[in-house]
Amino acid sequence: MSFSSLPGSSSSSSHPLVPYGWDADWEAEFARHAEQGLLPGRVVRVDRGLCDVVTPAGTVRADTEFVVPRDPMKVVCTGDWVAVDPEGSDPRYVRTLLPRRTAFVRSTSSKRSEGQVLATNIDYAVICVSLAVELDLGRIERFLALAMSCSTGEALLHESALSREPGAQPVVVLTKADLVPEAATLGHLVQDVETSAPGVPVLAVSSATGAGLDVLEAVLAGGTAVLLGQSGAGKSTLANALLGEDVMDVRATRDMDGKGRHTTTTRNLLALPGGGVLIDTPGLRGVGLWDAASGVGQVFSEIEEFAADCRFQDCAHVAEPGCAVLTALDSGELPERRLESYRKLLRENQRIVAKTDARVRAEIRRDWKRKGAEGRAAMEAKRGRW
Repeated sequence: MSFSSLPGSSSSSSHPLVPYGWDADWEAEFARHAEQGLLPGRVVRVDRGLCDVVTPAGTVRADTEFVVPRDPMKVVCTGDWVAVDPEGSDPRYVRTLLPRRTAFVRSTSSKRSEGQVLATNIDYAVICVSLAVELDLGRIERFLALAMSCSTGEALLHESALSREPGAQPVVVLTKADLVPEAATLGHLVQDVETSAPGVPVLAVSSATGAGLDVLEAVLAGGTAVLLGQSGAGKSTLANALLGEDVMDVRATRDMDGKGRHTTTTRNLLALPGGGVLIDTPGLRGVGLWDAASGVGQVFSEIEEFAADCRFQDCAHVAEPGCAVLTALDSGELPERRLESYRKLLRENQRIVAKTDARVRAEIRRDWKRKGAEGRAAMEAKRGRW
């Protein structure tokens, strides 16, 4: 069966998978699989080796047995574009994954050097933050570092890249804005987040009243968005509001601390009525960085700019003479909280990278030895003065 014989495949613009993100690039990438009689599809849900795939012939259940890799970064994931067996095959299998444009990855809670792919082929990383609880700017910066490091997935899956700009656009959405009735207070909260998210759109929305949803809908209409955030951040409620119906299960937050329980237990991909695609994810208790050095640099761009004026190229911004970062800290241009958060995320990311990079491990050992020698020299100097 040729690709042109598929329902609605006369052009990419009229293809039935267009609402799920299908375009001319995906069509070109899939052409060789079409020659083998396979169907294109996008994974909308994965569950224990099986997945639901939306195809031109409808949504089908397929087995992932033929694409089970040793590398956990290459498992079938919600958002993947795949080639599946045609109608009449029993059982049906996912035969291959198409090259990923982007992949949102976090480190696992295990001590092994593994990453966990949360969603693929995404254009927008929507970081949901509840206004029902006190803002945690450090956590927002952590999510942003991950989002801005959203990698082009070819390094995880294939060697060739599709003709797209790398990365995903982060958007911070402050949910439950109706719980902050004073406009001035809400404005200050938005401003605080904007300061911690330079260059990133920050939107205050209310799923209860609909405030701000029209702006968010307009932003997301142009691609695939993944909702990220802690349990109780209002992701499922927001998804329902954007979808215009109660598709995702929702539970009330606890009155004592405003936190919620996990209601979404799998990652689900859904087409939005106004255009665009939405991937809802379970609440993330832990947000471990995964090779996020570039993301950290973008989130703390002002620190990187100060660092460019430091006297020493390898300045650690601790006690070095001529450190422009410390000068900015002393003058009040740079808040101490921002610098501490920057240092913390860089250290964490270095530990993650060191698990798989011998060169980084060697650098860390040399740094430990240097600091140890400096500490011993300082102690000897003190003993000499005594």
